[in-house]
Amino acid sequence: MTRRSGRLQKRSENSPGQKCKAKQCNRKKVQPLSKLQCEKNQLVHEDASRPCALIETPEKALRDDFESGYIVLTSRESLLQPSPLPHFGRESSEDVWVKMVVKEQNYRHSKSFMLKHPRIQPRMRSILLDWLIEVSEAYTLHRQTFYLAQDYFDRFMLTQNNIEKGMLQLIGITCLFIAAKMEEACPPKLSQMAYVTAGTYYEHEILQMELIILKALCWNLCPETAVSWLKLYFQMTSMNSDSDLLESQFPQDAYVQMTRLLDVCILNINSLDFQYRVLAASVLCHFIQQETVEKLSGLSKEDIQPCVNWMAPSAELGSRFGRAELRDFPTIKSEDRHNIQMHTDYMTMLEAVSQKEANSQFPTPPNSTEKTLCPY
Repeated sequence: MTRRSGRLQKRSENSPGQKCKAKQCNRKKVQPLSKLQCEKNQLVHEDASRPCALIETPEKALRDDFESGYIVLTSRESLLQPSPLPHFGRESSEDVWVKMVVKEQNYRHSKSFMLKHPRIQPRMRSILLDWLIEVSEAYTLHRQTFYLAQDYFDRFMLTQNNIEKGMLQLIGITCLFIAAKMEEACPPKLSQMAYVTAGTYYEHEILQMELIILKALCWNLCPETAVSWLKLYFQMTSMNSDSDLLESQFPQDAYVQMTRLLDVCILNINSLDFQYRVLAASVLCHFIQQETVEKLSGLSKEDIQPCVNWMAPSAELGSRFGRAELRDFPTIKSEDRHNIQMHTDYMTMLEAVSQKEANSQFPTPPNSTEKTLCPY
Protein backbone atom coordinates (compact mmCIF):
# COMPACT_ATOMS: atom_id res chain seq x y z
CA MET A 1 0.00 0.00 0.00
CA THR A 2 1.37 3.41 -1.00
CA ARG A 3 1.59 6.38 1.38
CA ARG A 4 -1.17 8.21 -0.54
CA SER A 5 -3.55 5.30 -0.49
CA GLY A 6 -2.96 4.95 3.25
CA ARG A 7 -3.87 8.64 3.77
CA LEU A 8 -7.01 8.25 1.68
CA GLN A 9 -8.08 5.23 3.67
CA LYS A 10 -7.65 7.10 6.96
CA ARG A 11 -9.55 10.10 5.56
CA SER A 12 -12.44 7.87 4.53
CA GLU A 13 -12.52 6.29 7.98
CA ASN A 14 -12.73 9.75 9.61
CA SER A 15 -15.36 11.16 7.23
CA PRO A 16 -18.46 12.95 8.70
CA GLY A 17 -20.75 10.18 7.58
CA GLN A 18 -18.80 7.67 9.56
CA LYS A 19 -18.84 9.95 12.63
CA CYS A 20 -22.60 10.32 12.40
CA LYS A 21 -23.01 6.58 12.17
CA ALA A 22 -20.78 6.14 15.18
CA LYS A 23 -22.85 8.62 17.17
CA GLN A 24 -26.03 6.91 16.10
CA CYS A 25 -24.61 3.62 17.25
CA ASN A 26 -23.77 5.14 20.61
CA ARG A 27 -27.29 6.49 20.99
CA LYS A 28 -28.74 3.11 20.19
CA LYS A 29 -26.59 1.58 22.90
CA VAL A 30 -27.64 4.20 25.48
CA GLN A 31 -31.38 3.95 24.82
CA PRO A 32 -31.85 0.44 26.25
CA LEU A 33 -29.88 1.50 29.32
CA SER A 34 -32.14 4.52 29.86
CA LYS A 35 -35.26 2.42 29.39
CA LEU A 36 -33.97 -0.19 31.81
CA GLN A 37 -33.17 2.50 34.37
CA CYS A 38 -36.70 3.89 34.08
CA GLU A 39 -38.13 0.45 34.66
CA LYS A 40 -35.92 0.03 37.73
CA ASN A 41 -36.98 3.41 39.08
CA GLN A 42 -40.61 2.48 38.57
CA LEU A 43 -40.08 -0.73 40.51
CA VAL A 44 -38.36 1.19 43.31
CA HIS A 45 -41.26 3.66 43.57
CA GLU A 46 -43.80 0.86 43.56
CA ASP A 47 -41.88 -1.06 46.20
CA ALA A 48 -41.45 2.01 48.41
CA SER A 49 -45.21 2.42 48.60
CA ARG A 50 -45.54 -0.92 50.32
CA PRO A 51 -44.49 -1.30 53.97
CA CYS A 52 -41.62 -3.76 54.16
CA ALA A 53 -42.52 -5.55 57.36
CA LEU A 54 -40.69 -8.06 59.47
CA ILE A 55 -43.71 -10.32 59.15
CA GLU A 56 -46.36 -10.70 56.49
CA THR A 57 -49.13 -8.19 56.96
CA PRO A 58 -51.88 -7.19 54.56
CA GLU A 59 -51.32 -3.94 52.71
CA LYS A 60 -53.44 -1.02 53.80
CA ALA A 61 -54.42 2.01 51.76
CA LEU A 62 -52.88 5.22 52.98
CA ARG A 63 -56.19 7.04 52.94
CA ASP A 64 -58.30 4.37 54.60
CA ASP A 65 -56.89 3.62 58.04
CA PHE A 66 -54.22 4.40 60.62
CA GLU A 67 -52.19 1.32 59.69
CA SER A 68 -49.62 3.14 57.57
CA GLY A 69 -49.10 5.87 60.16
CA TYR A 70 -49.60 8.47 57.44
CA ILE A 71 -52.87 9.67 55.94
CA VAL A 72 -53.02 12.27 53.18
CA LEU A 73 -55.28 15.17 54.15
CA THR A 74 -55.53 18.44 52.34
CA SER A 75 -58.60 20.15 53.80
CA ARG A 76 -58.61 22.95 56.38
CA GLU A 77 -61.56 21.63 58.32
CA SER A 78 -59.38 20.92 61.36
CA LEU A 79 -58.48 24.63 61.70
CA LEU A 80 -61.05 25.85 64.21
CA GLN A 81 -59.53 29.31 64.50
CA PRO A 82 -57.38 31.59 62.31
CA SER A 83 -53.62 31.28 62.52
CA PRO A 84 -52.25 32.48 65.89
CA LEU A 85 -48.76 32.86 64.41
CA PRO A 86 -47.33 36.38 64.11
CA HIS A 87 -46.70 37.95 60.75
CA PHE A 88 -43.61 36.57 58.98
CA GLY A 89 -43.06 39.29 56.40
CA ARG A 90 -42.87 37.66 52.99
CA GLU A 91 -44.24 34.32 54.17
CA SER A 92 -47.94 34.02 54.96
CA SER A 93 -48.45 32.96 58.58
CA GLU A 94 -51.76 31.40 57.57
CA ASP A 95 -50.06 29.13 55.03
CA VAL A 96 -47.40 28.09 57.53
CA TRP A 97 -50.03 27.31 60.15
CA VAL A 98 -52.11 25.27 57.68
CA LYS A 99 -49.05 23.22 56.72
CA MET A 100 -48.20 22.51 60.35
CA VAL A 101 -51.72 21.45 61.31
CA VAL A 102 -52.24 19.36 58.18
CA LYS A 103 -48.93 17.63 58.89
CA GLU A 104 -50.17 16.94 62.41
CA GLN A 105 -53.26 15.31 60.91
CA ASN A 106 -51.27 13.31 58.36
CA TYR A 107 -48.79 11.68 60.73
CA ARG A 108 -51.06 9.45 62.80
CA HIS A 109 -50.18 7.53 65.95
CA SER A 110 -52.29 5.36 68.24
CA LYS A 111 -51.76 3.19 71.29
CA SER A 112 -53.90 0.56 69.57
CA PHE A 113 -50.68 -0.87 68.13
CA MET A 114 -50.28 -2.72 71.46
CA LEU A 115 -53.18 -4.97 70.42
CA LYS A 116 -51.12 -6.15 67.47
CA HIS A 117 -48.21 -7.26 69.65
CA PRO A 118 -49.46 -9.59 72.41
CA ARG A 119 -45.95 -10.25 73.76
CA ILE A 120 -45.22 -6.57 74.35
CA GLN A 121 -46.42 -4.66 77.40
CA PRO A 122 -46.80 -0.87 77.72
CA ARG A 123 -44.03 -0.84 80.32
CA MET A 124 -41.60 -2.23 77.72
CA ARG A 125 -42.22 0.81 75.55
CA SER A 126 -41.57 3.08 78.54
CA ILE A 127 -38.31 1.32 79.36
CA LEU A 128 -37.16 1.52 75.74
CA LEU A 129 -37.90 5.24 75.43
CA ASP A 130 -36.22 5.92 78.78
CA TRP A 131 -33.12 4.14 77.48
CA LEU A 132 -33.21 6.17 74.26
CA ILE A 133 -33.24 9.33 76.35
CA GLU A 134 -30.10 8.10 78.11
CA VAL A 135 -28.41 7.42 74.78
CA SER A 136 -29.47 10.85 73.53
CA GLU A 137 -27.85 12.55 76.51
CA ALA A 138 -24.70 10.45 76.19
CA TYR A 139 -24.24 11.62 72.59
CA THR A 140 -25.57 15.16 73.31
CA LEU A 141 -28.42 14.79 70.86
CA HIS A 142 -31.14 17.40 70.64
CA ARG A 143 -34.60 16.94 72.10
CA GLN A 144 -36.09 17.01 68.63
CA THR A 145 -33.95 14.00 67.70
CA PHE A 146 -35.35 11.90 70.53
CA TYR A 147 -38.94 12.93 69.78
CA LEU A 148 -38.47 12.08 66.12
CA ALA A 149 -37.24 8.63 67.17
CA GLN A 150 -40.24 8.20 69.46
CA ASP A 151 -42.59 9.11 66.60
CA TYR A 152 -40.86 6.72 64.19
CA PHE A 153 -41.07 3.90 66.71
CA ASP A 154 -44.78 4.33 67.48
CA ARG A 155 -45.76 4.68 63.83
CA PHE A 156 -43.60 1.73 62.79
CA MET A 157 -45.14 -0.52 65.42
CA LEU A 158 -48.54 0.42 64.03
CA THR A 159 -47.56 -1.18 60.71
CA GLN A 160 -46.38 -4.48 62.22
CA ASN A 161 -47.83 -7.57 63.85
CA ASN A 162 -46.45 -9.91 66.54
CA ILE A 163 -43.11 -8.21 67.14
CA GLU A 164 -41.03 -10.07 69.71
CA LYS A 165 -39.85 -8.11 72.74
CA GLY A 166 -36.25 -9.01 71.90
CA MET A 167 -36.51 -6.87 68.77
CA LEU A 168 -37.52 -3.68 70.57
CA GLN A 169 -33.98 -2.52 71.31
CA LEU A 170 -32.95 -2.97 67.67
CA ILE A 171 -36.02 -1.06 66.44
CA GLY A 172 -35.48 1.68 69.01
CA ILE A 173 -31.80 2.30 68.32
CA THR A 174 -32.44 2.23 64.57
CA CYS A 175 -35.17 4.85 64.96
CA LEU A 176 -32.74 7.03 66.90
CA PHE A 177 -30.10 6.46 64.22
CA ILE A 178 -32.52 7.66 61.51
CA ALA A 179 -33.65 10.62 63.62
CA ALA A 180 -30.06 11.71 64.28
CA LYS A 181 -29.33 11.75 60.56
CA MET A 182 -32.44 13.84 60.02
CA GLU A 183 -31.80 16.39 62.78
CA GLU A 184 -28.17 16.50 63.90
CA ALA A 185 -25.39 18.38 62.12
CA CYS A 186 -22.91 15.68 63.24
CA PRO A 187 -24.91 12.51 63.95
CA PRO A 188 -23.31 9.60 65.80
CA LYS A 189 -21.62 6.98 63.66
CA LEU A 190 -23.18 3.62 62.99
CA SER A 191 -20.52 1.96 65.13
CA GLN A 192 -21.47 4.18 68.07
CA MET A 193 -25.11 3.16 67.79
CA ALA A 194 -24.15 -0.50 67.72
CA TYR A 195 -21.81 0.02 70.69
CA VAL A 196 -24.58 1.21 73.05
CA THR A 197 -26.45 -2.07 72.52
CA ALA A 198 -23.57 -3.79 74.37
CA GLY A 199 -22.97 -6.26 71.56
CA THR A 200 -26.59 -7.33 71.30
CA TYR A 201 -26.88 -6.05 67.74
CA TYR A 202 -24.31 -5.41 65.04
CA GLU A 203 -23.95 -2.67 62.47
CA HIS A 204 -25.34 -4.66 59.55
CA GLU A 205 -28.44 -5.52 61.56
CA ILE A 206 -29.09 -1.81 62.22
CA LEU A 207 -28.72 -1.09 58.51
CA GLN A 208 -31.15 -3.85 57.61
CA MET A 209 -33.67 -2.59 60.15
CA GLU A 210 -33.20 0.96 58.90
CA LEU A 211 -34.39 0.00 55.42
CA ILE A 212 -37.36 -1.91 56.84
CA ILE A 213 -38.45 1.05 58.97
CA LEU A 214 -38.04 3.56 56.14
CA LYS A 215 -40.16 1.48 53.81
CA ALA A 216 -42.79 0.86 56.47
CA LEU A 217 -43.05 4.61 57.12
CA CYS A 218 -43.06 5.31 53.36
CA TRP A 219 -40.15 7.69 53.99
CA ASN A 220 -42.42 10.14 55.82
CA LEU A 221 -39.88 11.38 58.35
CA CYS A 222 -40.78 14.99 59.11
CA PRO A 223 -43.60 15.15 61.66
CA GLU A 224 -44.33 18.08 63.94
CA THR A 225 -43.28 16.52 67.23
CA ALA A 226 -44.64 17.29 70.67
CA VAL A 227 -41.47 19.14 71.65
CA SER A 228 -41.50 21.27 68.50
CA TRP A 229 -45.07 22.35 69.28
CA LEU A 230 -44.11 23.11 72.89
CA LYS A 231 -41.16 25.21 71.81
CA LEU A 232 -43.32 27.16 69.37
CA TYR A 233 -46.05 27.83 71.96
CA PHE A 234 -43.59 28.92 74.64
CA GLN A 235 -41.77 31.13 72.14
CA MET A 236 -45.04 32.87 71.26
CA THR A 237 -45.86 33.54 74.91
CA SER A 238 -42.43 35.11 75.46
CA MET A 239 -42.51 37.44 72.45
CA ASN A 240 -43.30 41.14 72.24
CA SER A 241 -44.16 43.27 69.24
CA ASP A 242 -40.50 43.71 68.25
CA SER A 243 -39.40 40.10 68.76
CA ASP A 244 -38.30 37.69 66.07
CA LEU A 245 -40.09 34.34 66.11
CA LEU A 246 -36.98 32.55 64.86
CA GLU A 247 -34.78 33.79 67.72
CA SER A 248 -35.17 32.24 71.15
CA GLN A 249 -37.05 34.59 73.48
CA PHE A 250 -37.97 32.36 76.43
CA PRO A 251 -35.98 31.61 79.63
CA GLN A 252 -34.06 28.35 79.36
CA ASP A 253 -34.71 27.22 82.93
CA ALA A 254 -38.50 27.42 82.55
CA TYR A 255 -38.31 25.54 79.26
CA VAL A 256 -36.38 22.70 80.90
CA GLN A 257 -39.11 22.31 83.54
CA MET A 258 -41.72 22.03 80.80
CA THR A 259 -39.77 19.51 78.78
CA ARG A 260 -39.30 17.28 81.84
CA LEU A 261 -43.09 17.09 82.25
CA LEU A 262 -43.44 16.34 78.54
CA ASP A 263 -40.78 13.61 78.78
CA VAL A 264 -42.61 11.85 81.60
CA CYS A 265 -45.89 12.02 79.73
CA ILE A 266 -44.52 10.76 76.41
CA LEU A 267 -43.18 7.64 78.16
CA ASN A 268 -46.76 6.83 79.13
CA ILE A 269 -48.56 4.83 76.44
CA ASN A 270 -51.74 6.83 77.10
CA SER A 271 -50.07 9.94 75.68
CA LEU A 272 -50.79 8.48 72.24
CA ASP A 273 -54.48 9.21 72.82
CA PHE A 274 -53.74 12.88 72.10
CA GLN A 275 -52.32 14.85 69.22
CA TYR A 276 -48.84 16.23 69.75
CA ARG A 277 -50.00 19.84 69.68
CA VAL A 278 -52.62 19.03 72.33
CA LEU A 279 -49.94 17.42 74.51
CA ALA A 280 -47.71 20.46 74.17
CA ALA A 281 -50.54 22.87 74.92
CA SER A 282 -51.53 20.84 77.98
CA VAL A 283 -47.98 20.99 79.33
CA LEU A 284 -48.02 24.76 78.96
CA CYS A 285 -51.36 24.95 80.80
CA HIS A 286 -49.59 23.73 83.96
CA PHE A 287 -47.24 26.74 83.83
CA ILE A 288 -49.37 29.61 82.50
CA GLN A 289 -53.08 30.42 82.31
CA GLN A 290 -55.10 28.05 80.17
CA GLU A 291 -56.96 30.91 78.46
CA THR A 292 -53.64 32.21 77.13
CA VAL A 293 -52.71 28.75 75.85
CA GLU A 294 -56.03 28.39 74.06
CA LYS A 295 -55.51 31.72 72.33
CA LEU A 296 -51.97 31.06 71.11
CA SER A 297 -52.53 27.39 70.17
CA GLY A 298 -55.78 27.83 68.28
CA LEU A 299 -57.29 24.99 70.33
CA SER A 300 -60.54 25.15 72.26
CA LYS A 301 -61.04 24.24 75.91
CA GLU A 302 -62.82 21.07 74.83
CA ASP A 303 -59.71 20.03 72.92
CA ILE A 304 -57.25 20.70 75.72
CA GLN A 305 -59.11 19.96 78.97
CA PRO A 306 -59.13 16.10 78.77
CA CYS A 307 -55.36 16.07 78.26
CA VAL A 308 -54.80 18.65 81.01
CA ASN A 309 -56.76 16.46 83.43
CA TRP A 310 -54.86 13.34 82.40
CA MET A 311 -51.54 15.14 82.81
CA ALA A 312 -52.36 16.60 86.25
CA PRO A 313 -50.90 13.71 88.35
CA SER A 314 -47.59 13.96 86.47
CA ALA A 315 -47.46 17.72 87.01
CA GLU A 316 -48.25 17.40 90.72
CA LEU A 317 -45.66 14.70 91.34
CA GLY A 318 -43.04 16.57 89.33
CA SER A 319 -42.71 19.17 92.07
CA ARG A 320 -41.81 16.45 94.59
CA PHE A 321 -38.70 15.56 92.59
CA GLY A 322 -37.38 19.11 92.68
CA ARG A 323 -36.60 21.37 89.77
CA ALA A 324 -35.02 20.04 86.60
CA GLU A 325 -31.36 20.97 86.33
CA LEU A 326 -30.10 23.01 83.39
CA ARG A 327 -26.80 21.36 82.55
CA ASP A 328 -23.72 22.47 80.68
CA PHE A 329 -22.14 20.36 77.93
CA PRO A 330 -18.51 20.85 76.87
CA THR A 331 -19.23 20.77 73.14
CA ILE A 332 -22.52 22.68 73.24
CA LYS A 333 -22.90 26.47 73.26
CA SER A 334 -24.66 27.93 76.27
CA GLU A 335 -27.48 29.35 74.15
CA ASP A 336 -28.27 25.84 72.85
CA ARG A 337 -27.88 23.75 76.01
CA HIS A 338 -31.62 23.75 76.80
CA ASN A 339 -32.25 21.98 73.48
CA ILE A 340 -30.12 18.97 74.45
CA GLN A 341 -32.11 15.96 75.62
CA MET A 342 -31.40 15.26 79.29
CA HIS A 343 -32.19 12.18 81.33
CA THR A 344 -33.41 11.88 84.88
CA ASP A 345 -35.12 9.13 86.88
CA TYR A 346 -38.13 9.08 84.59
CA MET A 347 -39.14 5.49 85.36
CA THR A 348 -39.47 6.24 89.08
CA MET A 349 -41.57 9.27 88.26
CA LEU A 350 -43.72 7.27 85.85
CA GLU A 351 -44.29 4.51 88.39
CA ALA A 352 -45.35 7.08 90.99
CA VAL A 353 -47.81 8.57 88.51
CA SER A 354 -49.20 5.13 87.66
CA GLN A 355 -49.63 4.33 91.33
CA LYS A 356 -51.45 7.59 91.93
CA GLU A 357 -53.75 6.96 88.96
CA ALA A 358 -54.51 3.48 90.26
CA ASN A 359 -55.34 4.84 93.71
CA SER A 360 -57.69 7.42 92.20
CA GLN A 361 -59.53 4.73 90.27
CA PHE A 362 -59.80 2.45 93.31
CA PRO A 363 -59.89 4.73 96.35
CA THR A 364 -59.00 3.22 99.69
CA PRO A 365 -62.02 2.92 102.02
CA PRO A 366 -61.92 5.00 105.23
CA ASN A 367 -59.96 3.46 108.10
CA SER A 368 -58.82 0.63 105.83
CA THR A 369 -55.22 1.18 106.90
CA GLU A 370 -56.01 0.72 110.56
CA LYS A 371 -58.03 -2.42 109.84
CA THR A 372 -55.15 -3.88 107.85
CA LEU A 373 -52.59 -3.14 110.52
CA CYS A 374 -54.83 -4.21 113.42
CA PRO A 375 -57.19 -6.92 112.14
CA TYR A 376 -58.06 -7.99 115.68
